[in-house]
Parts: sequence; structure tokens; C-alpha cells
Amino acid sequence: MAAHTIILGIESSCDDTSASISRDFEILSNVTANQSIHEQYGGVVPELASRSHQENIVPVVEAAIKKAGISISEIDAVAFTQGPGLLGSLVVGASFAKSFALARNIPLLAVHHMKAHILAHFINDSNKQKPPFPFLCLTVSGGHTQIVKVESASKMTVLGKTIDDAAGEAFDKSAKMLGLPYPGGPLIDKFSKLGDSTKFKFSKPRIQGLDFSFSGLKTSILYTIRDQVKLNSNFIEENKMDLCASIQSTIIQLLMEKIEKAVKETGITHVAIAGGVSANSGLREALEKKNEQDWTTYVPKFEFCTDNAAMIAIAGKFLINEKQFANQQVVAKARIDW
Repeated sequence: MAAHTIILGIESSCDDTSASISRDFEILSNVTANQSIHEQYGGVVPELASRSHQENIVPVVEAAIKKAGISISEIDAVAFTQGPGLLGSLVVGASFAKSFALARNIPLLAVHHMKAHILAHFINDSNKQKPPFPFLCLTVSGGHTQIVKVESASKMTVLGKTIDDAAGEAFDKSAKMLGLPYPGGPLIDKFSKLGDSTKFKFSKPRIQGLDFSFSGLKTSILYTIRDQVKLNSNFIEENKMDLCASIQSTIIQLLMEKIEKAVKETGITHVAIAGGVSANSGLREALEKKNEQDWTTYVPKFEFCTDNAAMIAIAGKFLINEKQFANQQVVAKARIDW
């Protein structure tokens, strides 16, 4: 291989089609096509997502290569999201990556989506400090909520995970209860800045250890809204900002309580966040407050929080370093072990 390794990264685990070009740990381009079609359904429709990936993948890859200012012949390897995710969506990315690698006779790299979120912290950025091993990472997204002990790029252990719903799902479902459009999580974040987070109290689950639970909280929010709307049909509109602030505050409290417990149990004070919900301003602020105490915290750039191919390309670089290559028999998996 060349002195520098140029990798094409492909991400298609849900409803974003993304392609990125990396040179070692530097990102040369990161192009994402979003699918607005799901907004009218209030959530991602898997069949529509996979069809959109088929339409988007070639132009997105072409745009990433053009933006990076390289030629196809300079690409040394192709990395793709193997899983977890929506199977139909994953298959599109996997099929393209396998075909591309076969046609070019270059290595193929199968990436674990959640590990890639964590490894996004190692993207070269002169303004950002990289976490040292070992560190703890709170991975929070629409489908996952986990506390991961990261001992190396290849050795990661899940210390705690949600036993039911994910934090991102709790945000989006709560937003739906408030009549906000999908995806509602970012809107709750936006409105919460204008509200009183102490106005409404919701029941918080008591789960042992480092596991999470959000289904009971969603039920508590639902009952609160239902009971108040019976008394006042304009309740939601009159209290929207305070409801958003109270919902956001409660979810963040649940997340922070568990990561604080993990720090105490492991003695590891280097703490990172990753995944779509790591873009939430309240969570970022809560973590940064800890940075002023006895933790060292690591918050990703906004563009590397949500699903993106840059993190896939970087994870691919680590796989190359460890000579973990995939073959043409590799398949996409909706569920995949750590």
C-alpha cells in the first residue's frame, strides 16, 4: 500500500446515505444525502429507506470523490457499515462496497456502526484532543444507549445498555406526543432552551447497575400530557417550552447518573460521548460541567455525531492497521455482536 492510506467510507445503516474519503486519520470529504420522505410518516420506513439508498449511493460516492480532489485509482480500500441497522439499508451499502472493492481489487473493511461512532473521536482535528485509552464512552442514538469501556480500537466492552428503548427514541416519541414533526429530538432540544426544566416532574426508573430504561419515562410523559389535556385542551401549546425543557432535563439526568456511576466503578475519568444524541446541547453542557471538575471529557464535532461515513472510514483505518480485512462472502447484519 502507499505511504498514506486513502479509504472510501460508506454508511447506510438507517436513512442517511453517506460517503467519505479519508487519508490516514484526516477527512478529505464527507457527503451525506438525507431522506426527507420519512417526515410524513413520523418515523423511518425501512422499505422506503432502502429504495432511497439505491438512488443516492452512486451520486453520493461520486460527490465525495470529487470533493476530496482524488481519482478513483488512488483509493486503497473501501470500508462499509456491516451493522447494526436496518437490513435493507445495510445491504445497499454492503453490495456497493463489495462490488467497488472487487472491481478495483482493493481490500474490503467491514465496520461495526456503534464502534465507528466511538472511533470518530480519532478523526484528525487540530482543535480537538483525542481520548487516551482506556476511556468510557456514552453512546446515545435513536437505536442504542450504552456505556462502553474502550481499551483500544479493537477492544471495547459494553458495561451497561438500555433494557428497552433508547434515549434517542425517548426524545422522538416524546416529541410526537407534543405534536412535533419527525425527527423531534432536535426540536425538543431547541425549545428546551426557552423553558423551565423544573416545571414538570416525571417518574424516573430505578434500574440496578449500569443499564438504562426509558419506557417507563415515556409512559409517565404520556400520562401527564393526557391528564392535563383533559383539563385544558390548549395545555400542550401553552406549556410546550416547559414540557420540552422538563423532558430533556429528565433524560439527561438518567444518562448522567449512569455515566457518573460508571466512572466511580471503573476509576476511569476520561469520558466521551458519541452517537446522534451527542449533538444534544443539554447533554454536551452536562458533560462539559464535569470537565470543570475531575473528569476530562470529549465531545465530537456536530457533523460527526449523527450517522456519517467519515467515522466509517476512520474505523476502517484502524481495521487496516490490525490487518482485519473482510472477504466477498461478508454479509450485512441487522444485529451484530461487539
